Amino acid sequence: MSVEVIHGEGIPQSHLPFSPGVRAGDFVFVSGQASVDETGKIVNDTFEGEMRRSFENVKKVLRGAGLKLEHVVQVRNYVANQSDLAEFNRIYRDYFTEPYPARTTIIGCLGTLLKFEVDVVAYPSRGR
Repeated sequence: MSVEVIHGEGIPQSHLPFSPGVRAGDFVFVSGQASVDETGKIVNDTFEGEMRRSFENVKKVLRGAGLKLEHVVQVRNYVANQSDLAEFNRIYRDYFTEPYPARTTIIGCLGTLLKFEVDVVAYPSRGR
């Protein structure tokens, strides 16, 4: 099976050793996306602002693979503060509808730099 790195306009760059996304067979794996600009610089904001910027970055990587959020089959969310869970669930519904992708949410693991991070797995036949 070949592995292809995803490239595209506006995808945030990083000096760290990882690809923003890779296609392996029919699956596309999007690395953790946070509230960063195109140069990889962290953009601090409210929880909602950071979550929305993170998902916009996911959409850019998916677009580079010719996919959309509708193709996502799994989502892993990293939320810094448990007090943000209700807001997280409210905002999450702006990005995904039924049938929802599989989901994991991990609380309290981001330290102090980020309020939110997300990674996804997409599959082209998932489209609704």
